[in-house]
Amino acid sequence: MGGMFCQRRAAGGSIVGGRWVDIVRIGPREYIEPMFRDLLQGLSARLPSQCRVCHGWPAQVVCEGCVNRFAQPQPRCRSCALPVPTGVTHCGTCMARPPPLDACLAAVSYGYPWSRLVVDFKFHAEPGLAAAFALLLRSTPWVEPALEAADVLLPMALSDQRLRSRGFNQALLLARQLAPDKSRADWLLRLRDTPPQSSLGRAERLRSLDGAFAVEPRQADRLAGKRVVLVDDVMTSGASLWAAARVLRQAGAAHITGLVVARTPEA
Repeated sequence: MGGMFCQRRAAGGSIVGGRWVDIVRIGPREYIEPMFRDLLQGLSARLPSQCRVCHGWPAQVVCEGCVNRFAQPQPRCRSCALPVPTGVTHCGTCMARPPPLDACLAAVSYGYPWSRLVVDFKFHAEPGLAAAFALLLRSTPWVEPALEAADVLLPMALSDQRLRSRGFNQALLLARQLAPDKSRADWLLRLRDTPPQSSLGRAERLRSLDGAFAVEPRQADRLAGKRVVLVDDVMTSGASLWAAARVLRQAGAAHITGLVVARTPEA
């Protein structure tokens, strides 16, 4: 027992770039201590920091002024969340070919400053941004009613390969920030990896996602008649959300809402 404790040494925690980092080493390996992770993330979210957009201090990760400046609500298609003129409820594409979602909501368009923050969130190991994005979503019209009406929140699933390389599922972090009691990480499965959708044309996206998603067989019966919110960070063409929604519909989901932080300007 004494030898085991002699091998363990803890490095002091610190706030780096607005994130609390607490590392425990056992031999050459480093990992975030699971039992303290949620507590430390909760504390760091409440501490003042520098706004990631205007660099004001003290502020939240994105200050109220920057949210007001860069996240003003705008009319969006109710089916795909593309911007539409005032008074228009559905874009022409969705009227001609209705998608498998009953509704789709996006907080912002994918552009400055949100595109940079999303990249940091996903690819630069900054999962702490999930809380800021969740607050942005909750401030978006119709999101709170959708969350309240939902029976379950399902994050868009990652393939095992993508999950290993990234270390976390950003959609799952968002779902847990929005409604932890309703979030289910294992109901929607990603059966295989696909190329990044932004690198493919629309037809290629649809082909690449054929058979990419499935409902976990032991949970399929629990989806029957349920209102589902599908959560993701960015929506480009909607191909991934459409593919996931189809398998949920086949399992009996009664109503499916897509919920994303950012929507690219064009499908």
